[in-house]
Amino acid sequence: MITLDRPCLENIIMPTQLIWFRQDLRIQDHSALWHATQQGQPCIAVVILSPEQWQIHHDASCKINFYLRQLKILQQHLLEKNIPLIVAQVNLWKNVANYMLQLTEQLGVTHVYANAEYAVHEKQRDDAVLKVLSQQGKKFQLFQDHTLFPAKSIRTQSNQPYKVFTPFKKVCFERLQYSIPKCYPDIETQQRITLQNDIRQVSIDDMLTQYPVSEYMLQQWPVGESIAHEKLYEFTQHQVKQYKNQRDLPAIHGTSRISAYLNIGIISARQCLQALFQPYHGEFVLSDKGIETWLSEILWREFYQHIMVDYPKVSKSKPFKDETARLAWRDAPHDFEKWAQGQTGIPIVDAGMRELKNTGWMHNRVRMICAMFLTKNLLIDWREGERWFMQHLIDGELAANNGGWQWSASTGTDSAPYFRIFNPVTQSERFDPEGTYIKQWVPELASLSAKQVHAPFEHKIGHIEYPKPIVDLKSSRVRAIDAFKNL
Repeated sequence: MITLDRPCLENIIMPTQLIWFRQDLRIQDHSALWHATQQGQPCIAVVILSPEQWQIHHDASCKINFYLRQLKILQQHLLEKNIPLIVAQVNLWKNVANYMLQLTEQLGVTHVYANAEYAVHEKQRDDAVLKVLSQQGKKFQLFQDHTLFPAKSIRTQSNQPYKVFTPFKKVCFERLQYSIPKCYPDIETQQRITLQNDIRQVSIDDMLTQYPVSEYMLQQWPVGESIAHEKLYEFTQHQVKQYKNQRDLPAIHGTSRISAYLNIGIISARQCLQALFQPYHGEFVLSDKGIETWLSEILWREFYQHIMVDYPKVSKSKPFKDETARLAWRDAPHDFEKWAQGQTGIPIVDAGMRELKNTGWMHNRVRMICAMFLTKNLLIDWREGERWFMQHLIDGELAANNGGWQWSASTGTDSAPYFRIFNPVTQSERFDPEGTYIKQWVPELASLSAKQVHAPFEHKIGHIEYPKPIVDLKSSRVRAIDAFKNL
């Protein structure tokens, strides 16, 4: 439903350029915004909110709240550049094309600019917009912005897409050594404009009331480009050199925690690279393993975006490895519920799932442990876990979330054999040796020693209010291996 709001300025001049913001809520280093403002014509901006589509895509309430809070800041920053931002509501993407046609006709717009998005539904939406606008002689231009390298530009010697990360990364390193992608300049303040007709809009504040979050989440995830850049600067200047040694330790703040900001485009991947190599005057210098390891993580994000373009089946809930579609997953809703609520009896898994539910985030090492426990030890379909993560993650992003789940389930691009199965107890002993992380999120175990806390079921201890394991780790590992052998 679209509600009516009043125009805010007097009519001065009619815009002819429209910038469509999507997952790119910033004004710095924004490809489509910069190109639109270079045409010598006044610009106006639009954001289309689609609550029913968010539900279809299982977007987390905390992620939507984060998006809307940043949208308020973007609107103010654009007004400072004399660019009004229309905030519209079109519940389903299948109706966006007609809305865009009506809006461009109402505004007298001849040219629409946006940054390309690569998932199947996003591409279908944009193809429909291109068709209806072209039929009316209007232009719809998409720019490469979400990735460092254009889609379909990283290829093998036989001109095929890469299916494995390591050789993909090697090519990226070679290209970055030759040239690091530059950020776009800041845009100029344009002549003040307004809208000639009443434009239907929705209130961001009213929308925010539909997606409430805790005060804790508001404090943990502040919005704004300046906030994002402070976090990026702090990490690249003071923490990145310890990243390789600290990134797998969930009890400490050893990662950048900028994934949520990257996901909705508060900062760009280009800006991440500029910050990373700023101490080296923009030269590609891998002076230590910390820098190289964090760059590899940025490129994992890149890799999964490219995979989604070259293999669109992964954004249609299909496995990357076709043969794994025959896997006999267990139908075990009771076990899934225990996993989802952090009541499996495996402390590191329960800690991660409770962290997710309470904060909208989970440490990456723990994400892998939790995902592998669900798909291998419980032998539950990875798509159920992928959906649950999307429903709760503030940084939930289709390509990365899908890629991570398929990696853990051995249905994806990972080159390691299917019988690589994490033992969650061994993982927790290695990466949370004192049990600090476990005790934070599973306080029932706070009185246990560092030796006991990883597997209380293996020790003779007094009564504690904590469940016994819902599955035997050894026998369930054998069950998973047999299931893959039978493909």
